[in-house]
Amino acid sequence: MASSSSIRLTEALFPLVALIAMLAVNVFFFKDASLDGSNQFILLLGGAVAAIVGFTKKISYEQMMNSVAENLKSTSSALLILLLVGALSGTWLLSGVIPTMIYYGIQLLNPSIFLVVSVIVCALISIATGSSWTTSATVGIALVGIGNAMGIPMGMTAGAILSGAYFGDKMSPLSDTTNLAAAMAGADLFTHIRYMFYTTVPTLVVTLIVFAIISFSIEPTALVQTDALLKDITEVFTITPFLFLIPLIVIVLIVRKTPPLAALLIGTLLGALASIWAQPELVLKLSGSDQLSFRSVYMTLLNAITVDLSIESSNSILKDLFTSGGMSGMLGTIWLVICAMVFGGVMEAIGALNKITEALLKLSKSVFGLFASTVGSCIALNLTASDQYLAIVVPGKMFAKAYEKKQLAPENLSRTIEDSGTVTSVLVPWNTCGAYHSSVLGVPVFDYFIYAVFNYVSPFMTLLFAAFAIKIRRLSPKTA
Repeated sequence: MASSSSIRLTEALFPLVALIAMLAVNVFFFKDASLDGSNQFILLLGGAVAAIVGFTKKISYEQMMNSVAENLKSTSSALLILLLVGALSGTWLLSGVIPTMIYYGIQLLNPSIFLVVSVIVCALISIATGSSWTTSATVGIALVGIGNAMGIPMGMTAGAILSGAYFGDKMSPLSDTTNLAAAMAGADLFTHIRYMFYTTVPTLVVTLIVFAIISFSIEPTALVQTDALLKDITEVFTITPFLFLIPLIVIVLIVRKTPPLAALLIGTLLGALASIWAQPELVLKLSGSDQLSFRSVYMTLLNAITVDLSIESSNSILKDLFTSGGMSGMLGTIWLVICAMVFGGVMEAIGALNKITEALLKLSKSVFGLFASTVGSCIALNLTASDQYLAIVVPGKMFAKAYEKKQLAPENLSRTIEDSGTVTSVLVPWNTCGAYHSSVLGVPVFDYFIYAVFNYVSPFMTLLFAAFAIKIRRLSPKTA
C-alpha cells in the first residue's frame, strides 16, 4: 500500500473529483433510475481512474486487489443482512404482518402527529436494538406504508424514520458504530454516550420542531378515505393483533444481543409459518392450485422469500404496498455496495484516503479547526470510501494524537466522529448505508435527503459547540 507521503494531494483528489463529475452526469441523464445499475458502473470507472493514479506511483495490481478484497470482506455481514431483510419483507407481507401494522397504524396515527411520532418511535426502537438497519427493516417499512396510505410523501416519512433511527443508533450501547467510535478515540463507552447527549439531544429537538412545522403543511385533502382503505386491506388479508408477536420476537432477540443474521432468519421463518396459519386462502390463491399441498405451500413461501411477490388489490395505493422484491430485490443494492467497495479499496491502496485526511489535519491550527477537520474528514470518507465504518476508523486513527496534543479528552473525538461519520453515511446514495436504507424503505436517497433533518443538522451542531467552546472537555494534567 502506498504511503500518503508518496502521493500528492492533487493526485489523491483527482479520482474523487472524476467520480463526482461522472456521477453528476449520470444522475442528470438517468435521474432516479441511476441507482438501477449505471451508478454502479460509474463507481467501477472511478476505481479505474484511481488505479491509473496508483500505477503511476508503482502500486501493483495485486496490492490494489488485496485492498479491495479486505473492503469486501468487511461488508460480507452487511450483504447477508441485506438478503435476509429482503426475505423477511417477503414473508412479513405474505403473512399479513406488514398489512396488520398498516391497518392499526392508520387508525391510531393522525396525520398531524404522524411524522413526529415516527421520529420518536424509531428512536426508541433503535436505542433498544442498537441498529438503525433493523429499525428500517421492521417498523420503518410499516411506517412508510402507513404514511403513503395517509397521502404523506414517502420522502418525508423516510426522513422521519432515519432521523429517529440514527438518534437511537448513536445513543445505544448496543450499537456497533457507538462502540467502534469510542474504541477508535480511546474513550470509555458510557462516557462517550453521556458526552453525546450535549449535541445529540438539541439536534433531536430541532428535528422534532421541523417535523412538527412540516406536519402543518400537510393538506387534509391529500388524505385517502381511511374507511375504504381499511376495508380493502381486510378483503385481502386476515388482520389480527397476534401477528404483532413476530416483529416483537425479532426486536426482543436483538435486544438480547442475538446476532442480527440469526434474528432476521428467525423472523423470516416465523413469517413463513404465520402465512400458513393466518393467510391460508391467500397462499392457496398465489399457489395457483386447487387445494393446499406441501408442494404448493413450499413453492409459494420460497417465491415470497426469494423473488418478487405482488398481491392484487383493487386499491391503487395498496397495489404498491402489497409488493415485495424478496431476496432478489436486494441484488441491486448488493451490486452497488460491491462496486463502492472496489472504489474505496483502490483509493485506500494508493494512499489517497490518508492523504486527504492528512491535508484536512494540516488545516487544524485551532481547536475549532481540529473539530472542523474531523467533520470534513468523516464526510469525505463517507463520499469516497462509501462505508461508515471507514469514516469512523480512519479519522479515529488519524486524529487521536492531534486531540491529545491539544489537551482534548478522547470523548471530544469520539463524539465528533459519530456526529459526522455515522449519521451522514445515509445521505450518500453509493454509501453502504444510503444504498441499504434506500432499498429497504423503497425511497431514493434524493427523495428523503432534505427530510433527514437529524442527519445533516448533527455535523453543524457539533461545529457550533466547538465554535463557542461548549462542553469541550480538556484532559487533566494527571490524565495528560
